[in-house]
Amino acid sequence: MKYLPLVWSGLWRKPGRTILIFLQVSVAFALFGVLQGLKTGVAHAVAAARADLLIVHSRLSSIAQPLPYGLLEQIRSVPGVQVAIPVELAGGTWQKPDQGIGIVAVSPEGDWTRAFTYTIPPEYLAAFGKSRTAMLVRDLAAQKYGWKVGDHIPLNLAVAQQNGSNDWAFDVVGIFTDSDVGGGRYIVLVSYPYFDEARALKKGTVNHFNIAVSDPKLGNQVADAIDARFANSSHETKTESLREMAQASMQAIGDFDFLIRAVVGAVLVALLFATTTMMVQSVHERTPELAVVKTLGFTDRAVFLLFVAGAACGLALATLVLPFAARFVLGLSMPGIVVLLGIALGILVAFISAALPAALAARLPVATALAGHRAA
Repeated sequence: MKYLPLVWSGLWRKPGRTILIFLQVSVAFALFGVLQGLKTGVAHAVAAARADLLIVHSRLSSIAQPLPYGLLEQIRSVPGVQVAIPVELAGGTWQKPDQGIGIVAVSPEGDWTRAFTYTIPPEYLAAFGKSRTAMLVRDLAAQKYGWKVGDHIPLNLAVAQQNGSNDWAFDVVGIFTDSDVGGGRYIVLVSYPYFDEARALKKGTVNHFNIAVSDPKLGNQVADAIDARFANSSHETKTESLREMAQASMQAIGDFDFLIRAVVGAVLVALLFATTTMMVQSVHERTPELAVVKTLGFTDRAVFLLFVAGAACGLALATLVLPFAARFVLGLSMPGIVVLLGIALGILVAFISAALPAALAARLPVATALAGHRAA
């Protein structure tokens, strides 16, 4: 505690320099927290993606190339397939062009929810199967647009009806949640039989089929069997699990881990050079003051620890506070290991950056310093 007044007065001797160092350290460790939190969040999302849910889509294109609805029974006959549900996707808007909504048309038959990551209360699930114009709304979409059960919602879709109109209308019968981070934030579920019957084009086709396997260990085997069944046909398929699709999405942007390590490493090295330079300059400017400090009884070790403690506290403070701001911005959890790693790196950088100026101060002879000579 006896060092605190000395540290505080030293910090504000040159406010401009102190503020710049604080901002530099804060930004550096904010970036560290954001990137590490992003890396950890993505890794958790990929690991949480289910390997027992398969998506069967066209080998040519998972979006632009539809599959015939008639493939459904052949897929259901593959050993290991427990549930197979046709899925059609479409885009639309509500009231304004910037109020987008994703349409997911499914067949509400049997235990169809086993092939999805949706959580739907039983009463909403029952209501969805009773009405052809029923619509289930994801919770995020309901919050954004203020929809509630009982609302009659007009939507403008990119799919025309048989009468040529793009205006559709559905009745909200329930709200659901989705555990798949890649499933779309603002989506609604509608009845595929009604949707396919009412549309003018591409009747009898689907975007893909959702598959639930009887045993997660059979996922790869079932996927290979499905693709083998339609090999060399006019509708070749590609079957992937949700986890495989998540991993493929990450690989599409390159080596994510290497990118983060490179950026964080460059930032910490730049921070190390900058703080060391500023601290050496500070020691040179305060040579007579250091002599007075040592004359008053501060040992060489105390002077060294004084520099190290000041740097370590500043870095640890930035490491503790700013990653939580990153969590608020990104919506990702900040694991404790990331915070602990940040503190460890902060202390390491503090020790390295303070070592040279503290060593210069420690070996400074009192008489020489009082004479106005700088430490060398």
